[in-house]
Parts: sequence; C-alpha cells; structure tokens
Amino acid sequence: MRLTVAQALVRFLARQYTERDGHRQRLIAATWGIFGHGNVAGIGQALLEAGPDAMPFLQGRNEQAMVHAAVGYARQRGRLSAHAVTTSIGPGATNLVTGAALATINRIPVLLLPGDVFATRPADPVLQQLEVPYAGDLSVNDTLRPVSRHFDRITRPEALVPAALQAVRVLTDPVQTGAVTLALPQDVQAQAYDWPEEFFAERVWGVRRPRPDRAELAAAARAVRGSARPLIVAGGGIRHSGAQAALAAFADATGIPVAVTQAGKGVLPYDHPAEVGGIGHTGTATADELAREADLVIAAGTRLTDFTTASATLFQNPAVRFIGLNLDPYDAHKLAARPLVADAREGLDELREAVAGYRVDPAYESAYAQSKGAWEARVDHAYAVSAADEDLPPTQAQVLGLLDGLVDDTDILINAAGSLPGDLHKLWRARSADQYHVEYGYSCMGYEIPAAIGVALAAPGRPVWALVGDGTYLMNPTEIVTAVQEGVPIKLVVLDNHGYASIGGLSGAVGGEGFGTAYRFRAPDGSYSGVPLPVDLAANAASLGMAVIRARTVRDLREALAEARSATHPTCVYAQTRTPDTVSGPPPAQAWWDVPVAETATRKAAAQAREEYDRQAAQRRRHL
Repeated sequence: MRLTVAQALVRFLARQYTERDGHRQRLIAATWGIFGHGNVAGIGQALLEAGPDAMPFLQGRNEQAMVHAAVGYARQRGRLSAHAVTTSIGPGATNLVTGAALATINRIPVLLLPGDVFATRPADPVLQQLEVPYAGDLSVNDTLRPVSRHFDRITRPEALVPAALQAVRVLTDPVQTGAVTLALPQDVQAQAYDWPEEFFAERVWGVRRPRPDRAELAAAARAVRGSARPLIVAGGGIRHSGAQAALAAFADATGIPVAVTQAGKGVLPYDHPAEVGGIGHTGTATADELAREADLVIAAGTRLTDFTTASATLFQNPAVRFIGLNLDPYDAHKLAARPLVADAREGLDELREAVAGYRVDPAYESAYAQSKGAWEARVDHAYAVSAADEDLPPTQAQVLGLLDGLVDDTDILINAAGSLPGDLHKLWRARSADQYHVEYGYSCMGYEIPAAIGVALAAPGRPVWALVGDGTYLMNPTEIVTAVQEGVPIKLVVLDNHGYASIGGLSGAVGGEGFGTAYRFRAPDGSYSGVPLPVDLAANAASLGMAVIRARTVRDLREALAEARSATHPTCVYAQTRTPDTVSGPPPAQAWWDVPVAETATRKAAAQAREEYDRQAAQRRRHL
C-alpha cells in the first residue's frame, strides 16, 4: 500500500484500540494541531485526506494548551483513550515541553507529533532550525527527550513501523505511560513508501492488571494484622485503576481510615465513613493527625510527593512502617516500604481477602469519625455566608461554598495552581469518583481552561468547571476561542485578587515580604505597591467569544453560578474576591512544606522566617 509516512501514521493510529475488563475503545480519538511549514504538507495533508471519520481534527491556539486539553481528555477517560498533538518544527515544537512534562509527571498518555528539520538536509539551515555546531543530528525537538516517556525520530520511512508500535506500547502501558514523542522530519513526512497491509490491521492493546506476588502479599497481610493505628493514603493510581469500589470494600471490611492526595481525592465520596480528607500540607487536621500517629501506612497508588509527606515531617510515630501498593516498583519502594507491586484494584481485593477478620479497634474508628465531624464543621464555617455578606464581594472559600451548594455528582471541577488547590483539598466535598480534577503533579498555571475542553469532550453533557485565579487566567486564556469554535459549554470561574495571592502568602511566610507577587503599578519607592492595574479580565474573555457574567457580590455570584451551570454555551463568571481577605476562610496548613529560607539576611522578616524554618526542618526524618 503506497502512502506517505504521514498518511501511513494517521491510518495506523486510527486502527489502534485499548481493552481493559472487556471494554474496548479507540486509543487515539482525535488529533490536535497548529500548522506551520514543518507539518502542513505532511501530517496536515494526511489528516485532510483521512477525513474526520478516520481521524477527527481539533484546531488549537497554543501548543502547550493543546497538550493540556489532551491530558484532560485522557485523564477523564481513565488513560484508556488519548489524543495526539501535531506542531511545526520551531516554537510550536518547543511549546510542547511544558505540556509534555505535565503529562509525564502525572502519568497521562499523550502522543506528540512535532515536525522536525529535513532529514536529507537539502538546505541547511532551514527556517527555525537550531544549529548545533558539535552535533548535526540535534534539533529543538531534543528538548522533549527528558520530559517524554518515549522519544524517537523517524529519519527514514521504514523506521515508522517499529517506532509506531513502540509508541503505542508505551502509551498503553499503565506503568510507563506519559508523553510519547515521535519527531517527524518534514521531508520524511511527505515521502512515499510501500507499506505492508498488516501494519494497518486493527490492533487491540490489552491494559494489564498485574496481581501481587504471593510473598509480598503475605508480608503485607502480616503488617496489617499487626497494626493498631493503620492509615491508607490513596493516590491517583486508585482512580487510574478504577479501584474505587475495591478501596471502599477494603475500608468497609477493616475500618482503616483513608486519607487522599490531590490526585486521589474523590476515590471515596466525602461522606464515606472512612474518608478523612486530604493529607499533607494542604490536608485536613483529621488526616494529618492520623498520619502523625499511624504505625502502618498503606500508600496505595501514590508517588508520595513532598506535599503528601509534609516534606518528610508528617509520619512521626517511631514505629511507623509502610506498604507500597503500586504498579511501579519505583514508587512501591519509597519510604523503605514493603512493596506490593500490583494493580491497585487487584492488590486491594487480594489484600482484603488475606486479612479477612481483621478490623481496627472500635475506639480508633470512633475517634477519627469524631475528628472528621469536627473538620466538617470547620468547612461549614469557611463556607458560611451571613446576611451582611450578601452585598459584599465573596471570599474565595465562599465561592467554593456556593458551588458546593449548587453542584451534584455529575459536575467536574478543574484546577491546577494558585491558592485554590489548597482550599479545594481541604474543603471540597467530592461527590463522585471523577468530580475532583486538580492537576497538582506539575501544578501548571494555564492548565485549567484547555483541560476543561478535553474533559468536556471526554464527558459530553456533564457540567465542567474551570476554576482559575487572575494570574492563571493571564497565563493561558487562548483556548477560550477553541471552546467557542467547537461549542464546548465549559464553565469558567475567574477569581480576581490582583496578583499571585498564593505565592504572595508563601512569600510572606518565608521572608520574601510578598516581593513581586502583586498586580499593581509601581510606587515611588520602585516596588509594585501602587494601585491595582486596570485590567479587565471579564472584557478579555468576552472579546474571545465567551458569554460573561460579572458578579460583584455574594448574591450576584450565587445567581451567576446557577446561570452558568445551565448554559449550553461557553460561559465565564467573573468575580473580584474580597480584599484583603483574598485567601482567608479555610483553616491554615495542618502540616509543613519545605521551602528553604535565606540562611543569612539583614531584613527582620527573613531572619524570623529562618528561625521557624529551622524549627520545622528539625522534625524531618528518614524512613529506613
């Protein structure tokens, strides 16, 4: 079958499927693209020739944002279906790097197809080519190597066959998945070749569920049976495995409380008796106190990042030991854990059977239930709106409270950066397994709007909310145009607090005095402490085609959110949050986070911050 390399690749991708638990779906459901000279006559022509039935095309405005949209889609589809992203050879290719890092860190599959410089070098250099004097085979695409789980450059047509198969193998591997890059020289894309028809046969890639090793399972069961104050830390691996029912069954059978990471929040509904909320620096007092006293921690499907472990200060019981239930041995061995290398669902089901008859002491259950009730009262207090508040701008916590009173289990909330992830982790009452969508592996400003589009494409008919601050909005609002073009009815909530409020608060805590974090004019002393900038983000969103509702008060906001939820077109709700109360309302951090403070300084704020840093750092421990 004679086709160009680009035509062959598109035809191949259109015939790849995944299957897990008897459910089959297409692996690459669509391709995002922005065309330039490096891909317009290759991949662009191939997509046109294939047509939308074979490979749907989605037009983006920013290459990084296209990857974010693809990540949102794949996460919503349980990593079983993904998108491809094609770009030209220059800035378009390097714009992929941030999105690729986000995908790989979060272990979400996305296929990147950047154009590349000529393989045959008929003209050297070509437009946008990076010349490297010591290496003729490097291009800007090599910046994608460290942020890709798999990278290949197709310099000859026949190399596509093994390269494409390897790319799909990695995309469908539940351990290795992430960003996969196939760099495509622009001349090779357009080159014809006689392909074996077998290359285009339908292929179904089974997504495996490894069962635990018998010896590891026995060791884990002994550890559980020997524990008095066990705690489960549930991460995103529970969600990716679809192990929510298995986790609930395990918690129901044993009474072991379940604390959740940012990626794991929602794997149990907030009102499940064993669900004790977020853990770590942005966690609840209930979960963090349980973590400090736990003698056994079952780390299930989590990477155990510094926010989860409070920078290695959280697990303070001298006798604490760990079980690492994870598909990836690298993660399963963290904190010197007893590894239980397995799919989360299979591992939880088999561990439950192995510890049949074990249950924590009723007094332990009663204590954490009482503590959870006290925390829920604190949430109610943060969400509360008094009669006097009705005609005032809302606090950020009140915004979340109004949403909490509006949504049901079909709504999906998306966030990634700023002060909102901390507030959401502490306060949000997740009603379904996929309602809470906070990207905190890379905490990438600008993720929310494009990711909302991807999620809405993956879950049509469900209300999808992108919650952003003004700093995040200014990073990457361009995909609003895509949402308008495609008629994707995302609901955008923009909270304007005139700067980087989250990092401003952190700056104050570590002796930085809020330097460079406010969106204000310069004052006579040269600092950014003048009046707020006259930036109108609502007008900007409207100029990009979105319907916009301005909410000046709590009363306005309640009505605006309801209107946005029922809208069938992309809608933005804009509100300036109450100042100086921009990030107050939620309880403060219940655990530490290590942000090093200047060891020597002449300013009093930094000196005081260093004293507190030294006090907290002294609690760090190695789990060996």
